[in-house]
Amino acid sequence: MSLINYQQCPVCGSEKISSKITARDYTVSKKSFDIWECAVCTGRFTQDVPDINNIGQYYQSSEYISHSETREGLINRLYHSVRKITMRSKQNWVKSASGVKQGSLLDIGSGTGAFLHYMKQLGWEVTGLEPDAGARQNAKEIYNVESSSVENLFTLAPAQFDCITMWHVLEHVHNLHGYIEQIRKLLKPGGALLIAVPNYTSTDARIYGQDWAAYDVPRHLYHFSPQSMDMLLHEHKIRIDQKHPMVFDAFYVSLLSEKNKHGGNGMIKGGWNGLRSYWKAWRHVEKCSSIVYECKAEEE
Repeated sequence: MSLINYQQCPVCGSEKISSKITARDYTVSKKSFDIWECAVCTGRFTQDVPDINNIGQYYQSSEYISHSETREGLINRLYHSVRKITMRSKQNWVKSASGVKQGSLLDIGSGTGAFLHYMKQLGWEVTGLEPDAGARQNAKEIYNVESSSVENLFTLAPAQFDCITMWHVLEHVHNLHGYIEQIRKLLKPGGALLIAVPNYTSTDARIYGQDWAAYDVPRHLYHFSPQSMDMLLHEHKIRIDQKHPMVFDAFYVSLLSEKNKHGGNGMIKGGWNGLRSYWKAWRHVEKCSSIVYECKAEEE
């Protein structure tokens, strides 16, 4: 298997990188992976990850909810319970950031199509890109939504979307800088980009350390801090206008992290730690478990 060993930070290109922690793949392989950190941008990344042609096997799990829509287990049932609320939040962010009530939307990493379906029902013209063929099939069967391979990102006509969304996707993308540059080209003048990623500087990440569920190695290639996101997007002439907290992620991730650390459900302790993280993020968005970055391309 071909593995990627970084000699430079994949976010900013600095050679000032060093090993930080070791995290375990609790979902599929049960293997451990080293996570390194950049001293310049403070971004972290998973070292010795499978390349794009070999990473697929690490997504083959019935527990991987974005591909399977599974409702097995209490945590996944809770996820589905709050999804309607998060859908409304996403819709509001899209409308506010783009400045239009109905327009053209590209969702990259569209999974089983729940968000595409939701926005289509509201009158948006939606396009979905998803690398997993099984997830694309589920989108068609469950939501009657057509999506295509993510490889088509680079064949789309420029300047055609009012809004482009990536909900917990950027951390999975091997071609990090290539994606962002192409996304910039696809936005209409004044169009908006919404990127949601886990935040390893969050309170729940500090509490759980190497057992923090949002490290999700090796599927998560990068582990962003607010500073590293700012530096990454600035390099591509994309500015961050606002940061929004994904408040429910603190609870969901804490419950999963508790399961990683101690086994079982750990509902009480996980819920308490989720509440601690939520309270901290309420006052300081940059301490949120996951952050939505609302962005615009700067004029040339």
